Amino acid sequence: MASAAEQLAANINFGAFAKATELKKRIWFTLGALLVYRLGTYVPIPGIDPTALADLFHQNSGGILGMFDMFSGGALGRMTIFALNIMPYISSSIIMQLMTAVSPTLETLKKEGEAGRKKINQYTRFGTVLLAAVQAYAISVGLEGMSGPRGTAVLDPGLFFRLTTTVTLVGGTMFLMWLGEQITARGVGNGISLIIFAGIAANLPHAIAATLELGRTGAMSAVFILVLMVMAVGVTAFIVFMERAQRRILVQYPKRQVGNKMFGGDSSHMPLKLNTSGVIPPIFASSILLMPLTIAGFTGGRGPDWLNAITAQLTHGSVLYIAMYVGLIVFFAFFYTAIVFNPVETADNLKKYGGFVPGIRPGKNTADYLDYVLTRLTVIGAAYLSVVCILPEILISQYSVPFYFGGTSLLIVVSVTMDTVAQIHSHLLAHQYEGLIKKAKLRGARR
Repeated sequence: MASAAEQLAANINFGAFAKATELKKRIWFTLGALLVYRLGTYVPIPGIDPTALADLFHQNSGGILGMFDMFSGGALGRMTIFALNIMPYISSSIIMQLMTAVSPTLETLKKEGEAGRKKINQYTRFGTVLLAAVQAYAISVGLEGMSGPRGTAVLDPGLFFRLTTTVTLVGGTMFLMWLGEQITARGVGNGISLIIFAGIAANLPHAIAATLELGRTGAMSAVFILVLMVMAVGVTAFIVFMERAQRRILVQYPKRQVGNKMFGGDSSHMPLKLNTSGVIPPIFASSILLMPLTIAGFTGGRGPDWLNAITAQLTHGSVLYIAMYVGLIVFFAFFYTAIVFNPVETADNLKKYGGFVPGIRPGKNTADYLDYVLTRLTVIGAAYLSVVCILPEILISQYSVPFYFGGTSLLIVVSVTMDTVAQIHSHLLAHQYEGLIKKAKLRGARR
């Protein structure tokens, strides 16, 4: 027999959405905030020659700059006020999570509840300012050193340009951080993720148009384009399936007698996701591998011999690049999973509340069992991430596919879409529950 929650979920339709006034306000607020973000990606920083910059950026788009430009929706390539996007905040959040796992002081703060969480968020914001300032200054120095056939990208290089560029880019990142928090509080949630999603999705129409143009001119066959589109749909469905996949471990609670009544004896499931680490491994792996290419691009090939030798081997699609990419993804998948899920702590919490896994003794045996299951799941999850991220590399190197809409970007788009739909669904469900409660109160008052 279906539960009340399942019956309500089955009855959610467009009629329920039309009555959910609060949800519609949240959606309109989210769309308005994302529109402000997209408009800001076209406001350039002062002192830049856009023609020379476009030419120079095209030459360096194969490095980490190209990946960041994809995340920022083209803001980095146009060198606008949102060029750094929200990436410094994400890097600061990841670093803070890693520090929480190794620092006893931060771990104690994490366990203090709401007050500790606010303190950690404050440290994360300070770290965001620091990282954004370092990256902004590095970009300003790099822009001053970049020159090409059309001249230099900076009209008037010097200390004033570096200062204004650093302040502008840091201010843009802090504004996006605030905007993401507003979307989370007053919108449909997942504010930071939605900003990244908007940046990636903004490049999709241009990528599709470029592909169709190649088909029209005969540079790419229509059959190959059709196969490519079918493959994109298949990969998306595969990502949805793998992101929703989980291993449910049965947890039982013993019965307790209080007076003449028996309480407890219930059972529940502990869900362990197949991909616990999310999109962190591909982002870290790409950043590490593409860093030498970016540095070599800034030096114009005039760097040390060892740097030129590394960049010659780490080209997109090469065997060494793919092997190192897979190795780094697997390493970070296990590393980050070990940080976000602690089997010993989980087993202790189960033991504290009287829960146990059937057939497994509480305490150390339960922790070993959870670690064993999670290790096997992480092996499958790391293999799944590797396949999804390597596929676009092969398409680019072997078949000259003109756009990079796969790997990390596709993982982010699909994951954020699934989370946003779940948020909207929960709002609709809560709205229907409120309606049922009001009807029950009216009936009670009439009686």
